[in-house]
Amino acid sequence: MKIVVLTKAAVPLSPSLVKIDPETGTLVREGVPLTSNVWDRDAVELALKLKDKYSGEVIALSMAPPSGIPALESLIGMGVDRAILVSDKAFAGADTWATAHVLAKTIEKYVPDYDLIVTGEETIDSATAHIGAQTANWLGVPYVYYVYDAEVRNKTLIVRRFLEDEGIDETYEVEMPAVISVLKGSQVPREVRLSRKLNAREYIQVVSNKELGLDPDCVGLRGSPTVVAGMAPATYPPRKKIVLQGEPTEVVKKLIQILREEGIL
Repeated sequence: MKIVVLTKAAVPLSPSLVKIDPETGTLVREGVPLTSNVWDRDAVELALKLKDKYSGEVIALSMAPPSGIPALESLIGMGVDRAILVSDKAFAGADTWATAHVLAKTIEKYVPDYDLIVTGEETIDSATAHIGAQTANWLGVPYVYYVYDAEVRNKTLIVRRFLEDEGIDETYEVEMPAVISVLKGSQVPREVRLSRKLNAREYIQVVSNKELGLDPDCVGLRGSPTVVAGMAPATYPPRKKIVLQGEPTEVVKKLIQILREEGIL
């Protein structure tokens, strides 16, 4: 079984590192120490569980500047067999649609015999949750999201997903190849083994648009239909600094009453 995990080298949520390009309205990633997107580790863990059960290979795929290599190294330390980093200045400023286009074309060229593509539910620096669905659309294969468990029967994938807001647990049967996104927090990611991570760069393949040969008008900022119309700093109402004192039960009752009056509950 050949499984591709789509992973993102994300910008850490630190005020000193998060920078926005004022002209494009996009996150600045070049020169920023990127980190492995925490929710992708759920996807990696589920992929590794499938590999443990059915044998095969797990390949991590990421589109990022060279600073994204350490994030892939940590995933190889978890047990991923190898990784592909798609990196080119032509891809800078891409929205999710253009990113999914590059990822899909990379899979078609470098892992054409894949059985399954696994993604995390969303990323910590944008939280769009688009990549899984859009990659499936580019490849023309089935897509299921919020997955927490999966098993294989011949060329059929049986997946279980949970819709938290509705409290619904569902089972789907889809033909492979397919794409699934994994419910965040549904897995317990295994530890990174230093012995694997030390030699990780030997298993990372770096690919540019020179190898992919994609139309520059279909990638990066030029290939992104999303347009940032404007930006403004976030504003917050002043703190009321209400102090509640007394017995814990009475304090909780007062707090609930205040939250209801504020329209929060």
